[in-house]
Amino acid sequence: MVKRLGRCLCDKVTYSVDGEPIRVGICHCTDCRQESGSAFTFFGIWPASAFETSGETDQYAGRQFCRCCSRLFAYDAEEAEIKLGSLQDAPSGLAPTYELWIKRREPWLPALPGAEQFEEDRIYGEETKWIMHQKNSPMSTGALAGAVSR
Repeated sequence: MVKRLGRCLCDKVTYSVDGEPIRVGICHCTDCRQESGSAFTFFGIWPASAFETSGETDQYAGRQFCRCCSRLFAYDAEEAEIKLGSLQDAPSGLAPTYELWIKRREPWLPALPGAEQFEEDRIYGEETKWIMHQKNSPMSTGALAGAVSR
């Protein structure tokens, strides 16, 4: 089984995820852009049972982060979302299969070939199962200071 290791910016929190992710995507929403300081965020979703952290963390609105450098780790009882740029080994070998919030994608950035495209959140049927991007969830309501509508 593959074990991937990652860490925060200051090395005070480390994490690991076992196995392959459930899904891999990129997101162009305002929350992800502001949190990352970039045009989009590249992330993977694993079962929560495959995610482990060590080090001192704090939690706000369902998001866990390093007390020192504020690197974000998101998870709930079922899933963990990892910013793939925080993995120790690059390139990760993981490729996005979908893009979220493409209505916020920079016009100079083309759609990822072969990736499923979503105007906003990834929605299938009546319910969206998403950690950071689920509407009205504790993960998406005011978790970042100064967050605006995605």
